[in-house]
Amino acid sequence: MNRWLLLLSILLAVENALGCPPIVSRAQWGARRSTCKTKLKLPVPGVIIHHSAGATCSNRKSCTSQVKGIQNLHMNTNKWCDVGYHFLITEDGAIYEGMGWKTHGSHARNFNSNLGICFVGTFTNRVPKIAALNAAKNLIKCGVDKKLIRSDYRLRGHRNVNPTSCPGNGLYNVIKGWPRFKA
Repeated sequence: MNRWLLLLSILLAVENALGCPPIVSRAQWGARRSTCKTKLKLPVPGVIIHHSAGATCSNRKSCTSQVKGIQNLHMNTNKWCDVGYHFLITEDGAIYEGMGWKTHGSHARNFNSNLGICFVGTFTNRVPKIAALNAAKNLIKCGVDKKLIRSDYRLRGHRNVNPTSCPGNGLYNVIKGWPRFKA
């Protein structure tokens, strides 16, 4: 077991050296097996921000439960091959791997070739905690640094590409001030 902890520590150190935040892997949160086959064309041209429009969470146990619930909704109800988002961010600033960097998502009809980042919770009348906002910024920077997101990427809210109120007015008003935002 100590070898695995050492290996995990080394991998996290390498990720952090590249400016990448730690990511809760699919194995760590107990994701169901994906049946998705389509790969993303990298680097992706943009990032689309979402909110789950459900309950929020702020610790590993409750957030893991929320992320599993989102995956179950997407797979069981929507009949998708997996959770639709590439990454999910919780109020405690944790980043959960959804589809990950390389698999085509199901988060924004006609715009799924972009990276989909979902903030877990409803952000219509409030903004996510600063830890969550910083996690998203760091994840995007990591993607650009690793050449998984184009350096001239376009940041948008889900409402900019599909008729929806997502990612909620509170979160949308925040991302409008982020670099590379263009409605």
